[in-house]
Amino acid sequence: MLCPLLEFLEGLPLEFGFFGSSRRCKPKANVTSDESSPLLHPDQIRTDLQRDHAQATTLNNEALLCSICTNLDFYQIFLDGIPETEDIPLDRLSSILKKSYQCSFCRLISFHVRRTWMLDKFPHIDISGIECRMFTKSCGCLHLASYPPSKFRCYRLFITMEGLDDLWKRYPAFRIANALNIHLMQEDAFKFGRPTDLHCRRTKSTVDINMVKKWITLCQGSHGEICKSLSRIGEDDNRKLPGFVRVVDVILMAVVPAPSGCRYVALSYIWGGIGAEYWTTEDNVAERGMPGGLNTAKLPDTITDSILFVRQLGKRYIWIDALCIIQDNPQDKFAQVHEMDLVYGLSYLTIIAAGGTTARDPLPGCRPHTRPQQHIEVVQGLHLSAAPPRLTEALALSAWNTRCWTYQECALSRRRIYFTGQQVYFECQFDVLCEDIIAESKYDSTNFLKYLRAEYFPQSLNPFTSYARAVKQCTQRNLTVESDIVDALTGVTNALAKVFGLGDPARAFHYGMMLTDLHHALLWHHNPHTPRTRRSLPDGCSLPWPSWTWAAWRGAVSYMTEHRYLVTHPEDAWLVDYYSNPLVVEMFIDSWYIVDHRGVIVQIEFLLIREAEGEVSTYSPPRGVIDPTEMTLNIHRALDPGTLIFRTTSSHFAIARRREESHPSIHHGLFDILSASHPPTWVGTAVLPLDVVLPTSVEFIVLSRTSMRGAHDVESLEYYHDCLLHVMAVSESGGLMERVGLGIIHEVAWIASRAEERVVFLR
Repeated sequence: MLCPLLEFLEGLPLEFGFFGSSRRCKPKANVTSDESSPLLHPDQIRTDLQRDHAQATTLNNEALLCSICTNLDFYQIFLDGIPETEDIPLDRLSSILKKSYQCSFCRLISFHVRRTWMLDKFPHIDISGIECRMFTKSCGCLHLASYPPSKFRCYRLFITMEGLDDLWKRYPAFRIANALNIHLMQEDAFKFGRPTDLHCRRTKSTVDINMVKKWITLCQGSHGEICKSLSRIGEDDNRKLPGFVRVVDVILMAVVPAPSGCRYVALSYIWGGIGAEYWTTEDNVAERGMPGGLNTAKLPDTITDSILFVRQLGKRYIWIDALCIIQDNPQDKFAQVHEMDLVYGLSYLTIIAAGGTTARDPLPGCRPHTRPQQHIEVVQGLHLSAAPPRLTEALALSAWNTRCWTYQECALSRRRIYFTGQQVYFECQFDVLCEDIIAESKYDSTNFLKYLRAEYFPQSLNPFTSYARAVKQCTQRNLTVESDIVDALTGVTNALAKVFGLGDPARAFHYGMMLTDLHHALLWHHNPHTPRTRRSLPDGCSLPWPSWTWAAWRGAVSYMTEHRYLVTHPEDAWLVDYYSNPLVVEMFIDSWYIVDHRGVIVQIEFLLIREAEGEVSTYSPPRGVIDPTEMTLNIHRALDPGTLIFRTTSSHFAIARRREESHPSIHHGLFDILSASHPPTWVGTAVLPLDVVLPTSVEFIVLSRTSMRGAHDVESLEYYHDCLLHVMAVSESGGLMERVGLGIIHEVAWIASRAEERVVFLR
């Protein structure tokens, strides 16, 4: 029987009120909620408090639980925990939703599902196969780096949803549906003889500004150099804001040049299609530079609340793009956009408005009645709270997280305050804190929140790994002006060049591509669900961006390992080595050249890749510097800017579509690369577009050599793991090549194909 989601929503209230305690247990004289107080012996606690708890659990509590939940001993569960291997079945989700009126524990689960799953957007999804199960997870410890002893342990209930995996596969957007954490409130910690560490605390209708100040002070006093500067990997950082950068003076209410060395806050938010009425323009910039110049401006709520919050923090300056950049001055916009690594990287704190959909929305919790109340239920005498989505989940649910510009604004900031729909989070380079969990500590704790980070930049000591992560994040987000894609990543590429010593960012990165590591950078893949469509050009640009850069194409792209070629169903490609990069074990191209914006051919400086020891390639690539006479084409015109020039070998191979399930949303599929023998045999695999008519024989060019140890495939790829070549499928017209797709070919087959040496002009 099908159980569509809306069947369980009809008649249910949209919001649940605040559920208070029906009875409070008074702490004993020698048991206190003060975390610094001495604790009772665990054996005494187990005896005395179990007796007290049994007395506190009245018959009325049984009426508040369904038959399944009544049979659970929640006190014992929070005391001893439940291993994941011994998880407890609860009920089908459909039944739990129906019982939410009569059972307080089912109501907690139902509240979570209704709040975070966005059920109204998926009305026809069948949830009849989803079963809820429960075990406990440790919350960690604030004072110990290892697993805490029993008297310090704090457990949280973890409700899993079996059957979600199938829904995620069929409906990728439904990945917002997730498990639930249920926390014990701090007022009940004494019942277990434990401190209030990592228990849930009651939140107010507005954010506690003193708590936020405590978080910042804790970061400044305890984290030292870790949170001092984003560029901590590089040398001494003496960077300053350029003199043309402006800030808002929240005392004078004016847009002023940023004072040298000033401590300022930055704002990251989404415009949401509005702005002209409050932008700074050529017409009003002089007026806004005077004291009180912003008082007459009709500023949206996100901005007015941010200004209020900065005042409450006791700070004077805030950087807001709509106010600090002259929006109708292209020169000013260009200069400011290319300094985002400094604007956000040097900010004292960044406010991230992740709780709204436009700039008109308030910062939730900045003013009363701007966010929902905390949801607490009393279950068998214990106060339990359905945890709001943790930081990563809250951001995944936000419109802010769908915007491309916001990625670098977050990644480049050393301290962040997130205003989400449910509560406020604080994140620095070292810690994650929030309103509803008591997690403040001067020590290197095992606080579970620390493992739910939103963003960490750079991702790795490897510059390409950090770059690949940024590309993946940016390209899967939305842009109002799609040609802004490179500008929206410029702050990150500037920071990477500074942190890793890559030189001038304008030479290290071009069209968004990392030229210093082209051997890896060229190995990007389209998301299988993304049609192969050219991106719109920026104003004033008449030439399309080169095909070899991901920025030339609409939609999400990513860098994945060679195991991408083993995926049977392309719709599962995103599951392959989510954070892994393509492997290059030997470079074949000695010199790369590019035609710059002036039409001049310049050589690219790139990082050398250490070749794997003990592996000898039988393929001998052409070597040596390209002679200047070879860098011209007989096309009676100059080469276009962005043309990539290098020497390699090329060959043609027949292709055949791999047998796989077809799906209308799949636009890139797997193709077998076949030998010229009779009958033809499989010699490699390529990922090629399905939206275009491909010839039966495709031209490929060699890029580098890779390895696939441990691979298993029906086409015997496991026997070829040390001798595979990265190749690019290309089309050619008038001597100019264009990228079509990527693949891997066995090097013996490549040699047997009698590949020809040539100078490639890739555009």
